[in-house]
Amino acid sequence: MKYKTLGNTGLFVSELCLGTMTFGGKGLWSNMGNVQQGDAHALIARALEHGINFIDTADIYSNGVSEEMIGQSLKNLGVRREDVVIATKVCGPMGPGPNEAGNSRAHIFDSIKASLKRLQLDYIDLYQLHNFDDVTPIEESLEALDGLVRQGLVRYVGVSNWSAWQMARAIGHSERLNIVKIATSQNYYTLAGRDIEREIVPFLDAEKLGLLVWSPLAGGLLSGKFGRGRQVEEGSRRSTFDFPPVAMDRAYDIIEAMERIGTKKGVSAARIALAWLLHQSRVTSVIIGAKTVNQLDDGIGSTEVALNSDEMAELDKVSRLPPEYPAWMQRSRQVPARPPLGKIVDAAQ
Repeated sequence: MKYKTLGNTGLFVSELCLGTMTFGGKGLWSNMGNVQQGDAHALIARALEHGINFIDTADIYSNGVSEEMIGQSLKNLGVRREDVVIATKVCGPMGPGPNEAGNSRAHIFDSIKASLKRLQLDYIDLYQLHNFDDVTPIEESLEALDGLVRQGLVRYVGVSNWSAWQMARAIGHSERLNIVKIATSQNYYTLAGRDIEREIVPFLDAEKLGLLVWSPLAGGLLSGKFGRGRQVEEGSRRSTFDFPPVAMDRAYDIIEAMERIGTKKGVSAARIALAWLLHQSRVTSVIIGAKTVNQLDDGIGSTEVALNSDEMAELDKVSRLPPEYPAWMQRSRQVPARPPLGKIVDAAQ
């Protein structure tokens, strides 16, 4: 297992992160999985055994049950607090009231207390705004997060599912107000969905923010169970909850390429999909969810898959985004090389 710094910070996290959206199985989240406490204990133990020190959850997952199960498993396993990095999120509705959702100071302050209690922890390593709130001013949300850091309840802060311009505004406000900056962005990124490469990835590179990847198998579509002409497996996640949205014809071409490469290497298509992400230098950690230890082991096996330049080129070609304005215009009119500042160049030479 390799470790990378969490964005422009000194905190190291494993290149794979255990996602726990499958924990609990309450309401909508039953479509993702129905992992109960005993199996959650086994999954967390196996992840730690393989060097995964990073666990991601959210208060909204099964309405808090996922956080509760993580806290209980860490306690039962006797895990030292210093040996695990815990990330959770706030924004989604946690009750019927108008102030029980969003990124307001009120909801953030209420939510951190509840998450800490459920997780049985004194602090959260990475606290993330789960979505953009177009009602609450960004400054209010950021100042609330800064207050949590100053109180020692949170170590680092991040966002999830924000646009590049929204993150740019957040960083601008943080610099103006001299308060904590976001360190990470958690985004949907996969061979079947490379949309973030248009604006978000260049922004993260420029600002040195960490990229955490959710749904790396496109909601199970790239797991090896699906393909052109195959019947959707009854009871699979895609059969009950068709999300994230994917252009299916293009996805089937990608699956066929993954399977060709996987067959040559003797590994599953899922490992190829995960390995492609692990080969992307801009990715900090890939969040993998599992319902069973066998599924988790297969995902962990992706860290041992090496893709050569030809294989990477094949996957890039079949999954490449179509050109979009203004990027195609900017690429067609590249600014010529300039001399260093202060250096005079004689045009006649």
